Amino acid sequence: MYICLCHGVTDKKIEQTIDDGAMTMRDLSKELQVGSQCGKCCGCCKKILNRKLIEIADITEQVA
Repeated sequence: MYICLCHGVTDKKIEQTIDDGAMTMRDLSKELQVGSQCGKCCGCCKKILNRKLIEIADITEQVA
């Protein structure tokens, strides 16, 4: 699903960027330009970021 219409960024691309090391909205904005134009995507981007960071933390906790 497209999250940032201004830059054509999908939820999958955001998730991939997080998997590749993005840890903050600033990182996502730097890599994908999300939130840099109209800003309407920021809420959805933050939700995706938070969900993925929780998943990563859970996986890391299970491995440790």
